[in-house]
Amino acid sequence: MKALVYTRPNEMQLQERPAPELAAGEVVLRIEAVGICGSDMHAWHGHDPRRQPGLVLGHEFVGRIEDSAVPGFERGTRWTGNPLITCGTCDYCVQGRNNLCARRTMVGMTRPGAFAEFMSLPAASLIEMPQDLPTRLAVITEPAATAWHAVNLSMRALTRPLHECRVFVIGGGAIGMTAALLLRHVGVARLVVAELNPLRRQALERHARCEAVDPRATPPEAASFDYVIDAVGAVATRKQAFEAVKPGGVIMHVGLQDWASEIDMRRLTLAEITLLGTYTYTTADLRATVAALARGVFGDMAWVEERPLAEGPQAFVDLHEGRTASAKVVLRP
Repeated sequence: MKALVYTRPNEMQLQERPAPELAAGEVVLRIEAVGICGSDMHAWHGHDPRRQPGLVLGHEFVGRIEDSAVPGFERGTRWTGNPLITCGTCDYCVQGRNNLCARRTMVGMTRPGAFAEFMSLPAASLIEMPQDLPTRLAVITEPAATAWHAVNLSMRALTRPLHECRVFVIGGGAIGMTAALLLRHVGVARLVVAELNPLRRQALERHARCEAVDPRATPPEAASFDYVIDAVGAVATRKQAFEAVKPGGVIMHVGLQDWASEIDMRRLTLAEITLLGTYTYTTADLRATVAALARGVFGDMAWVEERPLAEGPQAFVDLHEGRTASAKVVLRP
């Protein structure tokens, strides 16, 4: 089969790889579409020691079952899936918080991912969806579920209803874009998204109908936002989030670009700021997100860019150099 392989930092190659063999409890999917995630870019840059050269990346996918070892998962049916493969028995799993499972593994990290014609996956990780759901919507399930999970967690900490809040989103990639679309859907009228790429700012204004700014030219007014989402997670964006949030406000930290940075703990304490971290989504979030996509909550995904899998190496370069307006490039094997 054809597979896009991470061979060394800043290099992807289209190679011939053996098709996955069917294992007990698993299915083999014929991949229809797979998105390039920010974490895939992080690995491509050589910044993720968990993802080593020689690996097939990719964990945002939709596909059809090619072969199945599990009854009820029929050949030819379309599924998306949870790329987190969890134990199902630990306290977190039985509480429904399987994203925190300490024994979790992950597609595109600890096993070959979806940048290929075929991929194997435990049947328990598959997420059912309407069979006629357009591919460009179905393939956005994973990043949209990350935004869904983050916003839901935030609402427990906000002192006023979300639609009353002035909201600042840092980063206009797929998480920032889907968060902005979700926030607009639930009635947030005062929404600002900070994004360095001018092409992405135009896409945000057109599709999310929000104010999109270059934070270098238009930094946020200090202490002016009730709720801040950092969808980048860099040292500079964490600092910006603390500067932008109001006393008593909430910061939701989603992005993981930088591993560590200083946090203004004095302001956090004196201003009673709530700082929350979030990691991916639960299976319940993924199912809810599929239903929301089918209802049109996130729009028609016209901002998603599709390319053939063979153009994957160039797609990584274009994303790195900011040559695409799309917050999500999807590859089609």
